[in-house]
Amino acid sequence: MEVDVKTVQEPESIPLNPNPNIITERNAQIVSGGNVFYNPVQEFNRDLSISVLNVYFQRLAKERAEKAHKQLLRKQKHEGSEELQPEALETPNYVAGTKYDDGMRILEALAATGLRSIRYAQEIAGVRQIIANDLSKQAVESISTNVRHNNVDHLIEPSFGDAMTVMYLSTAPEKRFDVVDLDPYGCPNRFLDGALQCIVDGGLLLVTATDMAVLAGNAPEACYVKYGSVPLRMKCCHEMALRILLHCIESHANRHGKYIEPLLSVSADFYVRIFVRVYSGQAQCKFSMSKQSWIYQCTGCETYTLQALGTVRSKSAEQPHLIKFGIPTGPAVNSQCEHCGHKHHLGGPIWSAPLHNMEFEQQLLDAVQEEPLKQLTTQRRIVGVLSMVLEELPDVPLYYTPDKLCCVLKLEIVPMLKMRSALLHAGYRVSYSHASKKSLKTDAPPAVLWDILRCWSKRHPVRADRLIPGTPLQAILSKPCSQDYEFDQLHPAANPSSRKQALSRFQENPTPHWGPGTRATIMIGEKKQPKSYRNQNKKQRHKAGRPTKTAEKQLMDEDDQHDAAEQPLKQPKLELQPTA
Repeated sequence: MEVDVKTVQEPESIPLNPNPNIITERNAQIVSGGNVFYNPVQEFNRDLSISVLNVYFQRLAKERAEKAHKQLLRKQKHEGSEELQPEALETPNYVAGTKYDDGMRILEALAATGLRSIRYAQEIAGVRQIIANDLSKQAVESISTNVRHNNVDHLIEPSFGDAMTVMYLSTAPEKRFDVVDLDPYGCPNRFLDGALQCIVDGGLLLVTATDMAVLAGNAPEACYVKYGSVPLRMKCCHEMALRILLHCIESHANRHGKYIEPLLSVSADFYVRIFVRVYSGQAQCKFSMSKQSWIYQCTGCETYTLQALGTVRSKSAEQPHLIKFGIPTGPAVNSQCEHCGHKHHLGGPIWSAPLHNMEFEQQLLDAVQEEPLKQLTTQRRIVGVLSMVLEELPDVPLYYTPDKLCCVLKLEIVPMLKMRSALLHAGYRVSYSHASKKSLKTDAPPAVLWDILRCWSKRHPVRADRLIPGTPLQAILSKPCSQDYEFDQLHPAANPSSRKQALSRFQENPTPHWGPGTRATIMIGEKKQPKSYRNQNKKQRHKAGRPTKTAEKQLMDEDDQHDAAEQPLKQPKLELQPTA
C-alpha cells in the first residue's frame, strides 16, 4: 500500500453480524448490520459521482496522451528525427472492473460500508487503486467483508485510520491521489486542507455538505466559523450554499498555491455536491480574489447586489495579455436601498464565478445517455438535472423567485412563463436554476424586475389599505412605470427545452422519513431513523397536548391556592432532528 497508515489485516474469522441486512445497489451487495451508516436516498449522489469520474478519466487520459505526444515531439525535434505519426495520439480503451497501472488512484476518506468504493471499482473504467478508509474499526471490518463478497479486492484496499492522517501522510508526489472523495456527515471543512495537499495537479476533488441549515443562513455565526462566510436568508439559499462551499474550498487551496475549477456544482435533496479540479499555480491564484464577492441584501425588498473583492483588467488594448489587479471602490450600494429606502445586510464572501464547466456538462450529458451509464438507476434524474444545468446562465450568480417578489408588493403572483416572456421581450436573458423549480435567473437589473411588477400591478391592483407609508410596497409602487411590458405573447424561449420534454428535473421526497439521517445507522428496514419517527409532526403533537391560554387561565383561577409546581406541566421538549 502506498499510504503509510495502519492497514486492516484480514481476520481469521469475522464475527457474525447480529442484525445482518443485504443491501443491493446495482451490482454491489453490502452485508451490514445497523451500526454502519448507509442512506439509500444518496443513490443519486453515487450514480452522479460514477458518471463524473468516468467522463473525467476520459479527459484525463486524453490530456496525458497529448502531453506524452508533445514531449516525444520535442525529443524528436531535439534529436533531429522525423515527426511522430498521428497514431500515437490514440488513447487505449479501459474497462470497468480491471486494474490498470496507468489508472486513477482514488481515496474515499469516509467509506462507512464501502458501498461507494465497491461501486467505483465495478463501474468506473480506468482504476488503479481505491483506498476505502474509515475511523471506525467495525466499519473497516464491514468494508473488508463487503470487498471480498463483491470480488473487488484486487482494486480496493481497506484502510483503518483518521481521514486527515491518511491524507497528510499522502502528500509526497509519489503517494498523491488522482481523486479524493469527501462525503462526511455534516460539514466537510476540517478535511479540506489535507485533501487539497494529497491530490495531484489537475486531480478531482468531490465534496458533499449536508449541513444545509447552516449554509442556508439559519446560523450565520456557525457558518462563519465553519466556512469563513456569512450567509443571508434568501430564496436563493441553495445556490448560495454551493457558492459558500466553493469559496471555502478555494480559500483552502490558495494557502498551498493552488486554485480550483468547478466542473459541476449540484444542489440536490438535502445536500450540496461539488466536483472541482485542483491545479497548482501561484500566478493563477492571483485571480482568486476577483472570483469572490460580497453580497448586499436589502432588509425591505430583499434586492441583492454583488461586489467583487478584486478587479482584473488589461493594461492596454494593444497588450491584452498584460493583466493588472486592483481593489474595487465601494460600497456598491448606498446607505439606503434605491428601490425602497431600507438598509442593507452584508454577507459573504461567496464564489461569484461560474459554478459549472459547460463543455464538461455537455460531454457528461452525452455519456449518461449511452451505454454503460444509461443503465444507472437514477439516470433519468441525472439527465434532467444536467439539462437544466446546461440551460443556466453561467455568468449570473444567484436568482430571484417571482412569488417572493410579488409577496413583497402584495401582488397576485405572476405566472412564471409570463414573467420570463416579459424579460425576454425586453431584451434580457433568463433561465431557471437547477436548485429551485421557482427560480428566475436573469441578467436584468433589479430596477427592471420592479418595473415589470409595477406594470403587472396595473392589471392586478393592490388594495389601497396596503399602501402604508414607509413600507417597500408603497415605496416601489409609488414610482411610475418606465415602459409597458409584454405579458400575453409567449416568447419562444420562455419555455425551456427541459420543461417542454418533461424531464425529471426536481425529485420529490422518496420516503416519509427522508433526510440526512443519523450517524452509523442503516437507513432501511423497520428501525430506520428512529429519531425521525419520534419527531414526526412534533410541533402539531406538542401544540395539541398543551392547554389553550383560556384553559390555563381557568386552571390558575381555580387552583391559585396551590403551588406553581402543582400546575399542569407542559410536555417535555423533544430532541431536535439533525439538520441538513
